[in-house]
Amino acid sequence: MSRFKDIVGQEQIKEHLEGAIRLNKVSHAYIINGERSSGKEFIAKTFAMALQCEKRSEQEIEPCGECHSCKQALSGNHPDIKFLTHEKPNTISVDDIRSQINNDVAIKPYSGPKKIYIINEGEKMTVQAQNALLKTLEEPPEYAVILILTANANALLPTILSRCVLLNMKPVKDEQVKQFLMETMEIPDYKADICVAFARGNLGKARILAKSEEFDKVKEEAITLLKYINDMEINEIVAAIKKINEYKFDVNDYMDILSIWYRDVLLFKATHDANHLIFREEIQYIRKVADKSTYEGIETIIDALEKTKQRLNANVNFDLVMELLLLTIKEN
Repeated sequence: MSRFKDIVGQEQIKEHLEGAIRLNKVSHAYIINGERSSGKEFIAKTFAMALQCEKRSEQEIEPCGECHSCKQALSGNHPDIKFLTHEKPNTISVDDIRSQINNDVAIKPYSGPKKIYIINEGEKMTVQAQNALLKTLEEPPEYAVILILTANANALLPTILSRCVLLNMKPVKDEQVKQFLMETMEIPDYKADICVAFARGNLGKARILAKSEEFDKVKEEAITLLKYINDMEINEIVAAIKKINEYKFDVNDYMDILSIWYRDVLLFKATHDANHLIFREEIQYIRKVADKSTYEGIETIIDALEKTKQRLNANVNFDLVMELLLLTIKEN
C-alpha cells in the first residue's frame, strides 16, 4: 500500500506534495532527485495514486487504497498512470519520449482527473529526448503531470530544470532507518546496525541489504579475508580478489565493508569501547588489529580504500587496483 504516512524521513517533500493536493496547486512537472534506491518511485506512486483516488477529500488526502482507481494503481494497471519504458538499458531516446509522452499527452485521461507520466532514471534521457520532452513541458494540457525521477539532476538541461518543481531527497536519520528495519521488517538489532552503517541515510538501500542473502555472504567473506590477511600468501590474496569479482555485488559496497571494519578498528583503538562498533561481534579480531596497528597505519588503509573506489569508478583494471589495496592493508 502506498501512503504518505509510510514515506520515512522525507518530511519536506511529503509536506510539499500533500500541500499541492490540498490547495489544488499541483504543478505540471516535478523532478524528484535522490540516490538510487532512496524511495523516489514510492513517493511518485503515492502522489500519483492520491491524485487519482476517487474517495479522496479536502480533509483526507491519503489515497484510500480501496476504490477502483487505487486498486488499479496498486496493481500497476492504471490507464492514466504511465511509466516510461526504454529498450536500451542506459539510454532514454527521443523516440521513447515522442511515442510514450508527446504523442499520448493530447489524448484526454481515460478515467481519472489527471494523466500522470513517471520517468524513472531521468538522467538517462539523451539531449534530444530532453528537448522533445521540453515541447510538452512548455505547453502541457491542464490534466498532465510529469514526474521525472533522477539520481543526478545535473544531467538535466537547465531548460528542463526551470520548468519543473525540484524536490531533493534528504538522507534519512540513522535512528529512523534503524527503527524502520526493526519494526517494519523485524530485523534484529545487530543486523539493523550494519545495514544502517552501509545505507548512509538511504532507506531503500538499507531495505535491500536487510533482505539480501548475498550481502551477508559477501560480508562474511570480506571479514574472513581481513581477519587472516596477514597470514596469507600473495597468491591466496589474488584468489580472494577473483572471488570478489564473481559476485553480482556493487564493488563500492564491498569497499564499504572494508572501510567500516577499519573505522571500527580506529574507534576501538581510540576508546577501547566495543559498544559503538558496527562489527562488535568480531571484537577479539578488532582488538588484535587495533593493538598491532598505529593510528597512521589505519588511516593510510582508510585513505587507500577511498582511492580504490575512485579508481574502480574510473574503470582502472580491477585486479591491479585490488592487489595494490590489499598489499597496502598487509603492510599497515
